[in-house]
Amino acid sequence: MDHTRTWTDIYGSACAGFEGRPGGHRWLIAAPPELAAGLPAQLAALDGKGYALLLVHDGLTPLLAALREQEPRGVVVVAGRVLGCGPAVRVPERYVDGGGGAGYREGGAFPEWKSALGTGGGPGENAAASATASLGVPVVIAAPDQVQATLEAWMDATPHGR
Repeated sequence: MDHTRTWTDIYGSACAGFEGRPGGHRWLIAAPPELAAGLPAQLAALDGKGYALLLVHDGLTPLLAALREQEPRGVVVVAGRVLGCGPAVRVPERYVDGGGGAGYREGGAFPEWKSALGTGGGPGENAAASATASLGVPVVIAAPDQVQATLEAWMDATPHGR
């Protein structure tokens, strides 16, 4: 996929867009800053159709906003290890000072989730996956070095995906 642009969203999250061949679907890759370093290279090497948005975020509000705005076919959440499912979570409410007087509140209760690909990995708590599931969007958790392979496998399992 070709890296087409990079920007910062209203929450201060880094965003990068990658476009593949025409057709396909829109995908979202959500990663915390500490796990995002190698992801642009993996997405640039990805062979597929459609569009992938890399969101490097801190907290759930930027992720929830991207899910609503982008309406992706699915989300790859990047975590320290692969998980196959997770329990409901309660994220403590907090105020985030977005700078320039643009702060926001985040937190709340989010449902249990299950990997859309039925991938390996045991159960584990992951707030980003639970937040994604709260909006009814399919989710998969991948380790940082497995994002390209995970997204390609998901595209292959999806009609008109790759």
